[in-house]
Amino acid sequence: MKRFLLPLGLFLVLAIFLAVGLKLDPREVPSPLVGKPAPGFQAPALGRPEITIKRDDLLGKVWLLNVWASWCGACRDEHPVLVEFSRRKWVPIYGLNYKDKREDGLGWLTQFGNPYTESVFDPEGRIGIDYGVYGVPETFVIDRAGVIRYKHIGPVTPEVLRDKLEPLLRKLNA
Repeated sequence: MKRFLLPLGLFLVLAIFLAVGLKLDPREVPSPLVGKPAPGFQAPALGRPEITIKRDDLLGKVWLLNVWASWCGACRDEHPVLVEFSRRKWVPIYGLNYKDKREDGLGWLTQFGNPYTESVFDPEGRIGIDYGVYGVPETFVIDRAGVIRYKHIGPVTPEVLRDKLEPLLRKLNA
């Protein structure tokens, strides 16, 4: 009888770990950057390559960084939400055009609208790597001091905007 207790105990431990894991939300992947300064960058603007955008130029205001690409299907789903949100002018939204071709990104914004104050062009994905991006879309909330306060993985939906982003933006802008 005792020889069955060890396999039974191991099975129960494994079942508990599996049950806990199934209840986790894959969109709530913790980022080691939350609570830390946003990585610095200096890159050309997507639509105006003669303009350089730097993270340090954005200090002093709360802003969103939305990582997107013209080849991203989920970005197409979130884009109307961002366009509508940008009309409300709560905070500036900066885009990070990730691993894309300049002409494709510009065509996307012409076709679907441009919610961004400006988009940073990151064709090799180096800035995205510094921000820990492992898929698009991803959205970061960055405070006045340049500290990342929240990272959302996946498309921004009206519910995410209402339940997560807007309350945090209200708090940060108070």
